[in-house]
Amino acid sequence: MSLTEYRRKRRFDTTREPEPGKPAPRGQRAIFVVQLHHASRRHYDFRLQIGDALKSWAVPKGPSYDPAVKRMAVEVEDHPLDYAGFEGEIPKGEYGGGHVARFDTGVWAADGDPEEGLAKGHLRFELFGRKLKGRWHLVRSHKPARQPQWLLFKDRDEFAGALEADDLLADIPPPPAEDAKRAGTGKARKRKEREVEAPAKRSDDWAAAARRLDGARRGAAPDGPFAPQLAKLGDAAPQGEAWLHELKWDGYRLLATVARGKVRLWSRNAIEWTAKVPEITAAVARLGLKSAAFDGELIAGRGSREDFNLLQGTLSGERQGALALVLFDLLHVDGVDISDAPLFARKALLQRILGERPPAHLAYSAHIEGAAETAVELASESGFEGIISKRGDRPYRPGRGDDWRKTKELASDEYAVVGYTPPKGSRNGFGSLLLARPDPEHGWRYAGRVGSGFSDALLTELTPRIGRAGRDVPTVFVPPNDTDLRAAKWFAPRFVVEVFSRGTGGHGLLRQPSLKAVRPDKSVDDLHDSDRNGDDTMASPTATPTPRKRAAAKTAKPATASAPKRAAAARTGRAASTGSATTSDAPRTPPTLSSPEKVLFPGDTLTKRDVADYYTAAMPWLLPEIAGRPQSVIRCPGGIASACFFQKHHTAGMTLVETVRLKEESGSGDYLVVNDAAAALELVQFNALEFHPWGAHADAPDIADRIVFDLDPGEGVSWPDIVAAARHVRELLKQLGLESFVRTTGGKGLHVVAPLSPGADWSVVKPFAHAFAQGMVELDPLKYVATATKKFRKDRIFVDYLRNGRGATSVASFSLRARAGAPVSMPLRWEELGRVKSGDAFTLRNAPARLKRLKAHPWGDYATLQQSLPDL
Repeated sequence: MSLTEYRRKRRFDTTREPEPGKPAPRGQRAIFVVQLHHASRRHYDFRLQIGDALKSWAVPKGPSYDPAVKRMAVEVEDHPLDYAGFEGEIPKGEYGGGHVARFDTGVWAADGDPEEGLAKGHLRFELFGRKLKGRWHLVRSHKPARQPQWLLFKDRDEFAGALEADDLLADIPPPPAEDAKRAGTGKARKRKEREVEAPAKRSDDWAAAARRLDGARRGAAPDGPFAPQLAKLGDAAPQGEAWLHELKWDGYRLLATVARGKVRLWSRNAIEWTAKVPEITAAVARLGLKSAAFDGELIAGRGSREDFNLLQGTLSGERQGALALVLFDLLHVDGVDISDAPLFARKALLQRILGERPPAHLAYSAHIEGAAETAVELASESGFEGIISKRGDRPYRPGRGDDWRKTKELASDEYAVVGYTPPKGSRNGFGSLLLARPDPEHGWRYAGRVGSGFSDALLTELTPRIGRAGRDVPTVFVPPNDTDLRAAKWFAPRFVVEVFSRGTGGHGLLRQPSLKAVRPDKSVDDLHDSDRNGDDTMASPTATPTPRKRAAAKTAKPATASAPKRAAAARTGRAASTGSATTSDAPRTPPTLSSPEKVLFPGDTLTKRDVADYYTAAMPWLLPEIAGRPQSVIRCPGGIASACFFQKHHTAGMTLVETVRLKEESGSGDYLVVNDAAAALELVQFNALEFHPWGAHADAPDIADRIVFDLDPGEGVSWPDIVAAARHVRELLKQLGLESFVRTTGGKGLHVVAPLSPGADWSVVKPFAHAFAQGMVELDPLKYVATATKKFRKDRIFVDYLRNGRGATSVASFSLRARAGAPVSMPLRWEELGRVKSGDAFTLRNAPARLKRLKAHPWGDYATLQQSLPDL
């Protein structure tokens, strides 16, 4: 966000307010701050860190805990992060002159991408301060105003009540002028609270329940970190009814202790995390225990392997994700030590304490008893690295033993970083990290080097950590090999990283390694203690996990398609190659379909084979729509009745789908790219039901070659109204010199699509689309709305222009939708639009017949149409 306006309004030789330019701190979570500002008009300044700045609003009456009270919040200029610590006087005559006091500060989390939420006009978020807690909303108002206005209000959560911001000023000193004025009148200022207490805690007699367990004994709870039990890595899950099996989640091991009612959190290597994750600290406190000891896993999002980067990004302040502590063991409760009780009994009591609805940010680790094969299958189908198997009849014993076993589905291990190679080309920092594993004969043995999988942010973070020093001579044993290490710099084992690979080759060196994550929760000494260098992340909350297919690591390939190849592909219906795997003209073989009889649409008894057969038949039409473009898909491994999820990054195990490295908010990511039928069908094998391409190609991601207007009806809008709106969009675009085309969405609405050739930069396209949508609202405000806020959409059509931004997607023509009835997004000729009865009129059952009848694409020569973006 820009700080130009902030700088323009201030004279930094006069005011003590911080001047922009100081780099944002790294490795800290995103913060919020609220300041009480006695300017010409008293108000509260509400600020949320988004990126490297504080997004700011002036709230005249301050936040209210009453969900029915909606406070006006006037959007003001962004502020630098240093402003969070500013207090004191702004000189009179300067912008905002008056007294500033810090009312509250802490960390915050958004539901999804906060910039996307602000763009759509509704940001849902959670605050973790002393005074402001729980979930809140910011909703954009559409009242005409000189500055953008929003409504700030409380969610109906457990913290909701009658408190106002002015009720929480007990520790805020009044401004000097006000203090002097009150002293002259003899009136004392009314004070109330310093902070908001957590909701009432539970009061069950858990000590009595704990004493009934075999092996229970009285004892004090640990007041600090305790040694965790660890798992050994095995080749196969252990068999027998004595074993219980949990999913192995991707997160950080976290130990929670409660002593005399005070909660403290500890990492696996005994570093205190109590203040780092305040939402977890508060959640454990809400259990109402006087003393306790829990073992669990800190996760972000769904806790899958794909979410591990979200966890790291959230903890470093680069991204926003909801955190949860998944609890899988209980060792002490209210003065009773139950570590010697059988695991089955400990988990049963843990589940009772958490209840059917655990406090927000806590979850229970479910398990399967005995059925090892079922557990492994569930793990692979759900996209986890494997399972943790535990003897249910055994006590809790610190350290690594045979009672806990780990079975991995993905090839990943942990290694110590012992050096680096210099960067090449345009890369900054370093070229690759040199890795080593413990070796009984030599101490440490070189295992290979990893140079892929690093985001720009991670390169920036790690470069000062490895420094520029180092020896030319290896500090570890290096077996004879062909690796060119003449320019390498070596140092003693320094920190731990986790790496995917395709196993080892000659001399034990890693094949095709790719970085999974830096592991700050582990030290190099932990690798000596490990069995086959495995980790110990585990847990499975009772919430249904987001499914994902079994995967093995894959090295990303860059996309290199040219514009001529794209144009030829669009004209001929043949996909252009964007990666080395498809440079040959010979068609590649799609993967063999696994579980073909799995039912993906239960209400329609449609199977994975039916889906694959449809996409095979539709491929000549679908492929030109998606080829060479960054791609997102919706995957439903358990069918539409189970959890589905949106995926845009490459998944280990995909060998035909290619990738393009693209910049994101918090670095870079490997985006999916489909170039031929085999790659598309590989995604179907991974249970992808929907295809959502960018409006740009992988080799020119900043240049849009199409505009999409999604006409989404609100409650009370009829289908004929939607058809009329699409025709209206067509006419307005035609007046601007743009031909457009229409398709059903497979939902309730229609898409109107205008191709661009030559294309235009997203910075031009998105404002154009926004202005066009706003223009429709101004033409007929009773029929159209340009905001996604549901309360404004009744009897109106939402003209969704947000599909037209870098990274935004829209469903492809001929794509299935993951909805009941298996609808299909179908392109239409304008003249046949009037004969279509609904947006989901075409389905997997009737679409193949239409495809067989097609002699040409319903949009004709749209792919070769020459038209450029006009000025509005």
